[in-house]
Amino acid sequence: MVFWVSVALLLYTQIGYAVLLALAARAVRAPAPAPPSGATPTVSLIIAAYNEGAVIAAKVANALALDWPRERLEIIVCSDGADDDTVERARAAGADLVLDLPRAGKLRTQDAGVAAAHGELLAFSDANSIWEPDALAALVAAFDDPAVAYACGQVRFVQAAEGPQADNQEGLYWRYEMAVRANESRLCSVTAGNGAIYAVRRERYLIIDERMDHDLCFPFMLVKRGWRAVDVPQARASEKMVPSIGGEFARKRRMNSHIWTMVLRSGLLVPRGYGLRYGWMILSHRLLRYAAPALHVVALATNVALVGHGTIYVICLAAQLGLVLAASAGARIRSRPLSLARYYVLMNAALAAGLWDHLRRGTPPGWEVPEGTR
Repeated sequence: MVFWVSVALLLYTQIGYAVLLALAARAVRAPAPAPPSGATPTVSLIIAAYNEGAVIAAKVANALALDWPRERLEIIVCSDGADDDTVERARAAGADLVLDLPRAGKLRTQDAGVAAAHGELLAFSDANSIWEPDALAALVAAFDDPAVAYACGQVRFVQAAEGPQADNQEGLYWRYEMAVRANESRLCSVTAGNGAIYAVRRERYLIIDERMDHDLCFPFMLVKRGWRAVDVPQARASEKMVPSIGGEFARKRRMNSHIWTMVLRSGLLVPRGYGLRYGWMILSHRLLRYAAPALHVVALATNVALVGHGTIYVICLAAQLGLVLAASAGARIRSRPLSLARYYVLMNAALAAGLWDHLRRGTPPGWEVPEGTR
């Protein structure tokens, strides 16, 4: 029973949830879209930056080129103790305000930007994220609905390099993730966002633990307070991703240390305020996803114990070992299926490694620029 339950939960969280969610979202009658209000609220675009001298000028230029009235847009670059020329380049590029702050981590840096901002809406972006010209207008339009407190756009990850080491499959994962989030938004609210492109009402901005992040905490925290957190597919951005799967593992390991801080300390596990639909989404898309490494270990251990109890267990064990072998082969053989297997295994391993790091030494608030993404 333990074996089959663990296998069923793995299949459900990786495949079944997306299928059921798509069916549920299709069954919901979407309200007729409201006509655009034509309102142009003031927006403060806050860009937290740590040693982003290589890209910050291009980011400011990208922000200045957005289809939004210039007098209604405030561009704020917040340097988190950068020791390169980030501050000088941001000022020269035309940012309205550049804060040269002591090193404190991304969250406290963003908080400082919010404290200095004047906009009715607060938009956030990474220094290496390039927004399409109409992205901000699409993001702002979501706030025509007075129930919406948080809106995130969709990010497309592009390969930063070519060659045998450029095997990261993060782009494929994010296409799957964006489809899931679009259906969550249609049915209720998203369970997570992304740091490349999102916005929040100024009066709904939350000060959270410096070891967490907005991407994962703002949606469910705001839903608990009675607001909606929505996905805006028309608001599009692009980012370079880490070239190799090995590099992606290192990045996700650092990120997942922050995820476990959020899981254990943010109230995510407390169902009060969710509602039935959203509670189902949190369980399926967040909690079971984070439990996948443990479920894999349980499935493999119980499968080994059951291998003498029927042909089906031999087949299941062969399938599990085949996945591990394919992932191992993906390090040496350039093949899309093998790279996908390697990506899946290593990203689950990164979840477990992030938990180990969190339990062993805690989660520092600092952050680093992933290699190859600038």
